[in-house]
Amino acid sequence: MNKELVKNHMTSPVISISSDTNLSEAHKAMADNKVRRLPIVENGKLVGIVSLNDVLEAKPSAASSLSVWELNYLVANLKIKDIMCANVFSISPDATVGEAAKMMLEKKFSGIPVTENDKLIGIITESDIFRMLAGS
Repeated sequence: MNKELVKNHMTSPVISISSDTNLSEAHKAMADNKVRRLPIVENGKLVGIVSLNDVLEAKPSAASSLSVWELNYLVANLKIKDIMCANVFSISPDATVGEAAKMMLEKKFSGIPVTENDKLIGIITESDIFRMLAGS
């Protein structure tokens, strides 16, 4: 695994969104594409990442005293830039899968965007590493 390169096991092209995407659109993009995280890209540059947990936690609680209209208004106007993680780590496509796995363990990430010259070119996730190990 230490000689396997990220570029040979990453998912590419990667589904990404802009920071102005609203919460519902991001959730739909995740569901439609069966992904649990979305890199945030502005002007071709990686500026953040949002996970499915981030999106689900941002939705108002059913125990809220707000009316259904007020809840819908809040959700419709909440932008990803309000909940995304802007301190995003990335990895080079020429890094080893072992280096990616070590970063994931140390940072407690389940996926890392792959960048080259500050441009998002893919993402490597736990699932990609498991597929590599399983030989599929």
